[in-house]
Amino acid sequence: MKFSKLVITGLVMMVGVNTFAQKKAEKFEKLEIEMFPKAKEGYKQVYIQLPVAKNEQDLKVEFFVGTEKMLDCNNYFLMGSVKSQDLQGWGYNYYEVESNGETAGTLMACLDKKMTKKFVYIKPEITRYNSKLPLVFYVPKDLEVRYRVLRPDTAMKKAVQR
Repeated sequence: MKFSKLVITGLVMMVGVNTFAQKKAEKFEKLEIEMFPKAKEGYKQVYIQLPVAKNEQDLKVEFFVGTEKMLDCNNYFLMGSVKSQDLQGWGYNYYEVESNGETAGTLMACLDKKMTKKFVYIKPEITRYNSKLPLVFYVPKDLEVRYRVLRPDTAMKKAVQR
């Protein structure tokens, strides 16, 4: 008797968790990137597809183009640039990244000489959140694109008058 109650309780909990997971599943618009050009030699095309969100007009996306490297205690950045290009005839844009993978950074003395794996990146950029369009990038094959979604505070704050 106890065993059957335990099995039934377990099944009910599994169904509840599964239902909750389905409700929390992110919804995406149909992805269409065929109209974007193919990547040139030595480059790859990568994209970010954002899920449908409430109040998308309040959200922003910050993206980072970089690579992981073994580095010392100094602060580093990846040398290069990200340029927004217009997809002719569509009104969409995409990003072309130019970088040879070189890094620059501070020149602090690192006493412990310890090397750590760090993600170094070109100056990050912020763009508007739009689940209807993918963010398309053309990056050198040895780089990657990471991103995070920026959300506003719940309430506006008032500036202090001097």
